[in-house]
Amino acid sequence: MSATVITEGRAVLGIELGSTRIKACLVDPADGAVLAVGAHEWQNELVDGYWSYSLEAVRAGLQQAYAALAADAIARHGAAPTRLAALGVSAMMHGYLAFDAAGELLVPFRTWRNTTTGAAAAALTELFGTAIPQRWSIAHLHQAVLDDEPHVGRVHHLTTLAGHVHELLGGERVLGVGDASGMFPLAADGAGYDAALLARYDAIAASALAGPLEGMLPAVLPAGRPAGSLSAAGAALLDPSGTLQPGALLCPPEGDAGTGMVATNAIAPRTGNVSVGTSIFAMVVLERPLRGVHPEIDLVATPAGDPVAMVHANNGTSELAAWVGVLRRFAALAGSPVDADAAYRLLLDEAMTAGADAEGVTAYPLEAGEPVLGLDTGRPLVMREPGSALTLAALVRAQLLSVFATLAVGMRVLRAEGVQVDRLQAHGGLFRTEGVAQRTLATALDAPVGVVGAAAEGGAWGMALLAAVAAEGADLARFLDDRVFAGAASSVVAPEAADLAGFATYLDRFESGLALQRAALDPRPAGALS
Repeated sequence: MSATVITEGRAVLGIELGSTRIKACLVDPADGAVLAVGAHEWQNELVDGYWSYSLEAVRAGLQQAYAALAADAIARHGAAPTRLAALGVSAMMHGYLAFDAAGELLVPFRTWRNTTTGAAAAALTELFGTAIPQRWSIAHLHQAVLDDEPHVGRVHHLTTLAGHVHELLGGERVLGVGDASGMFPLAADGAGYDAALLARYDAIAASALAGPLEGMLPAVLPAGRPAGSLSAAGAALLDPSGTLQPGALLCPPEGDAGTGMVATNAIAPRTGNVSVGTSIFAMVVLERPLRGVHPEIDLVATPAGDPVAMVHANNGTSELAAWVGVLRRFAALAGSPVDADAAYRLLLDEAMTAGADAEGVTAYPLEAGEPVLGLDTGRPLVMREPGSALTLAALVRAQLLSVFATLAVGMRVLRAEGVQVDRLQAHGGLFRTEGVAQRTLATALDAPVGVVGAAAEGGAWGMALLAAVAAEGADLARFLDDRVFAGAASSVVAPEAADLAGFATYLDRFESGLALQRAALDPRPAGALS
């Protein structure tokens, strides 16, 4: 049956360009069952002081991920796709991709990870009366205006990484609602950008830009709308072998936040999800507007256009992964190599034998700046209290708690606003180690957390579901409830009293120790701190 779905061209494809992996997921649109997957690992690099990925790496990574998917399809079902019913692309949100009228990239891609736009974000927050995070595309553009960068007057259009890849594959210059909401504030109905705020921006930046901002931004489309079709050039880009044929419907490209909501069926008011990866963010669908303006909170949207409060931490699992890599290397040197999944299982199980506060050990996973903590740059640090013992269990538990510490700080704001969440789902590779990360997240948020098995496929699976919705012209919420998640088993873990008390102690140490983090970043000469 699965082979027939592939050979008859009924399968749908989702691709997500994440921070460390480009993943492709082939899905049966009837029920969301995964048919094949493929992935390609990549890493950002510092280019002229900005975290970036080259567009050449984007193209090569797409081909590698799709080739791995095709090989997996052949291994599982004896057939690789020749035609697709639909496909969609998602990617890490925000950032700055600016092109001239000829379609040439004006400066290297500046990703969400950069924290170089503080002045612009603060000025725009005041101008608009709503929080504009440093990651947002408009903050990057305005910082370039403030810095009088020579390329600004040549900017013809801006897009996100997902929007750029969508255009390469043959689609229109559009974005899904969720991805667009991280470029510029949306109107209250989610149908487009806020016209009044566009006018305010044009009033202060018209002399620097080549034209009105609205003409530079991609059009906004909700989930379920068609957004072009796979061109011959796009098919050849994905599959240089020529096996894949053009013609598949393209759905609106989305950001990784939106696909995370879809992958966890968290798109209705009072639902939420947490995505855990290189960055970590919580999304809560709102039933009413927030009362105040909070720099810790992004106001974005679901792929269907409903308002969402987002708490985003730039630093997630990278430092934990680095420590796991160090310990795996030691195991290999000792003659007992351990694969990554087994290493996480062993280490996270060992972490839970330590005290709930990590026994006086505190970790800071800050490889990049962290606006929620007021840090423009960061330094990974481990510290421990005098007299505390440094054990493997305490070290790993401190690293695990640190993954969620910044998120816990930001989520206080939503609790203070009285935001209610009936159901909170989590997804990301860390949850492949059953129970441990889920228990820790439930503790950090002081709320029950569920994990649905299919969500382990992450945003690429969520993007494939959005492609299926567009192919059928279906209602997103009904499609997810009736076709994908009907009867889906969800493992739910509630916080335990001892863990809550331990995490509170850990978080107190974490926040108190931020003075040490800031001292490590102080530009003054050694000895000047006194």
